[in-house]
This record gives sequence, C-alpha cells and structure tokens, in this order.
Amino acid sequence: MTQIIKGGNLPMSGEPMRVAVVRRAAGPGVPEIDPAALLLDDSGKVRGRSDLVFYNQRAHAASAVELLGNARSEDGRMADWLEIDPGGVEPEVERIVIAASSEGATFGEIPGLYLEAVSTATGERMVVYSVDDDDATTETAYVLGEFYRRDGGWKFRAVGQGYDSGLPGLAADYGFAVEDETDAEPEAEADAGPPPAPALPEAPPPAPPLPAPAAPAGTVPAAATPGAAATAVPSGAGTEAAAAAPPAPAGVPVSKAGAPLLGTITRRINSLPTDFGPDFPVFTQEGKGEDIVRVESATAAGFAVVDLVRLGDGHVEVSRLNHRNREQSPSALSGWADDFTGRGIVDHDGNGPLRLRVKARGEWKITVSPVSVLRDASERVEGVGSDVLAYSGPAVDLAVRYRNSKDDGWFRLESLRRSASRRTLHSGDRWPGRCTVALTRGARLLIVDYDSAWSLTPREVTPHPNRREGEIPPFWRRLR
Repeated sequence: MTQIIKGGNLPMSGEPMRVAVVRRAAGPGVPEIDPAALLLDDSGKVRGRSDLVFYNQRAHAASAVELLGNARSEDGRMADWLEIDPGGVEPEVERIVIAASSEGATFGEIPGLYLEAVSTATGERMVVYSVDDDDATTETAYVLGEFYRRDGGWKFRAVGQGYDSGLPGLAADYGFAVEDETDAEPEAEADAGPPPAPALPEAPPPAPPLPAPAAPAGTVPAAATPGAAATAVPSGAGTEAAAAAPPAPAGVPVSKAGAPLLGTITRRINSLPTDFGPDFPVFTQEGKGEDIVRVESATAAGFAVVDLVRLGDGHVEVSRLNHRNREQSPSALSGWADDFTGRGIVDHDGNGPLRLRVKARGEWKITVSPVSVLRDASERVEGVGSDVLAYSGPAVDLAVRYRNSKDDGWFRLESLRRSASRRTLHSGDRWPGRCTVALTRGARLLIVDYDSAWSLTPREVTPHPNRREGEIPPFWRRLR
C-alpha cells in the first residue's frame, strides 16, 4: 500500500479495483456525502450524460464504473464504494475523476475524509490519499483524485480540489450544462434532444451498516492512533508493525494477514422484494463470436441482469439455455447497433448454474449481476440504449420521452412482474417520441428496448378504478 499527499501520483496496475470515499467519523451531526465518478476524454470533458456515475445513475454504459453502495464499521467510519475496471472503459476515456458532494453542508464539517483503492482480486490496498483538514473548508463539492492513462498504462493523482459552487460548478468544469429543472417547461423535452445533466436530487437513505467482524483467532488489537481505527495484527508482532498497519476499509472484515475480505461489501438495494432474484457475486467474461457462457455463481432461481458490450457490427443476441441446451424465449437482450452496449434481464429456473448463449460478431464482454444493481424508477430516470429498471410503489402515471437517432429505430417499454409474462406498456417509432402510460401499484421490472436517449418520469395520480396498466390516458390519446 502507498500513501500519497496532495499533488502526488503513482503508477497503477490497471487491474479491477474498488475505490472507497471514507469518512473517519459518521453519525448524528456529521453530514452525508454522495460520491461520483466522471469519465473524461482527451479534452478533459465528459462525452455525454452517461459519463457521470452517481446514485441516480449507478453504472456507466460499459459497466466498467459502478457505484456499489456504502458500509459502516464498528469504529464509526463510513465508506462509499465504487468498482472500477480501467481496462474495461472505452479507449476514448482518458481520465476517471473521483469526486463527492454534500447537500446543505461543507466539507469542512466532514472530519477525516480520505480515498483508498483496493484490488478486487487480492484485497491489497493500492493507494490511500487523506484530505488535509486545512484543504477542506467551505466547499460543497470536492475532487479527491483521478485515474488517468499514461504511456499505455494507468496512474493515480491526488487532486484535492474543492468547489464552493457545489456540484453544478464542478460539473460545469467537466463539460456539463446544469440547469434548474423548475425553470424548464416539462413538455419541451422531446424537441430538445438529450437533456442536460440534472441537479442531484436528495440522496436515498444508506444501506444498513454491516456488523463489525470479530478479530480472528491469534490476533490482538493494535494500538489506536489519532484519527485511525485499531487494526488486528498477529500476536507477537512488534510495536512498529502495529503502528504501521493501516486501518481496514470501513465495514470490511480483515483476514489474518490484515487484507480486506471484500466479499461482504453490500450494494445499496433498490425497492424490489428479495424474491425477484438471489444475490450472487458479479460475473464477467470476455469472448469473440458465438459462445456459451456458464455463470457458476448464479444457481438459485430468479432474475439476473445481463450487460453486454460488443465491438463491431451485425446482430447480437443473448439467450438463456435450459438443461436441454434449448434457448429460452424471450432473449435476455438483442440488437443491431454498431459497437453495441445494452442491458437485459434473464429469468433463471434454478436448474443448475445459469448458462447463456452469446451470438455476436467481433469481440464482446458480458457481465451478469443480481437485480440489486438495477436503478430505481421511483424518481425520474434517464438513459441511452437498452436498460432494465426496478419499480415498487404506488400507482403512477409514467411520462415516457425518447428521441431516436435513426429513421428505422423503434422504442419499446415492457413491464415484468415476478410471476407473470412480459407486458408491453408502449411501442412506437421516433414520432411522437412521448407518451404517458399507467403503472398499477406493486413491484415490477421495467424493460427499455431502444438504441438512443430516453427518460421515464413517474407522476403521482389518483388512480381510476377502471384504469389498466399500460393504458394511455385519454388526453394523451387525443394528442397522438
């Protein structure tokens, strides 16, 4: 592990890692923070809305940067975790900036802020950067550091730059045009193309804290140092080793060697009931052409999320195979777009490990995740391309907006409940590019099949007793 100061840099291996934004003290009176990652091109700007990863857009389109959730340790530290695979981002991405914002508070009120990165594979701590208390005062947004390409590899730089103007000021520096949504006309979205980055809404509540692990047998607590938690070290170790041992990542148990055991990090769960799909470790595999993917970690019955990135052109399709090697309908996802990126859903019957058939030209990377990674559609959600969302709440009118970039494109929105077949809520071409459909009360998945920009906005209603899910209100029917 290498600890660096502001302005310092060091080479990184480029392997997948988990990055934590940590507060050494958390609880009553200590402001909450919201981490974010921005993916920048060689001009130092984002290429579009999908290059911002935060709690309202939890994963980048290529699934190489993802916001996992937070975890609390017994000593009061709170860590917000991101997972980053530098080798999985597009070649156009030159920098990955790690930032944080605080709603209604300043970073001078947040004690002991630091960033650390650990190897996903081994748990080794790769870098730690602690923000000096004098460097964080009146700022309401803060850039902690950045991962950047250099000479065919990756390096990390400790930035330590704050913004009194908050997230809008930070976002503007990196190419976002942030507007106040209250000043915008709600019906102007369809004609304006993909909308600008939104002001961040109030953060959802954090996930329940993790229980503190017991110290492993044969260990004794190390002496605590100011501002740092005690760490278990092997009995018989000298005092120098105890003093030098860095604290374990917040909320993460440690092995006898002091390395974090990362399998216990929790995701910030969406509102779906647990019977929608089991939890299992995220699985990734790369390949080329047609192949069969076996997900050994996914054995229980339930839904699983499938992300695919394919370089090249031609048709691409991912389908589940049953125990007789027959493809099950409907497919998890499919499309024709060049350099395809999309997310779909598969319903596993629990008969052995989940097996998928990938049909695609060129190179591809597939990621299979539990449904807990899905974004929650209880508030406005925007995206580009195929996606799957989670909804569990009251009856609402769902305002649908989309703008196609191709003359032959087609938009489809479907609803999928746990024990029911897919139901089409809306299907149409690029005109009129908008509609409002009814969602009845209850939990469901919302499946977007598209290759361009779209948005879904739930609006509270007093449901009519005879309204059916997916029905377009009479007013909108007249507009069509």
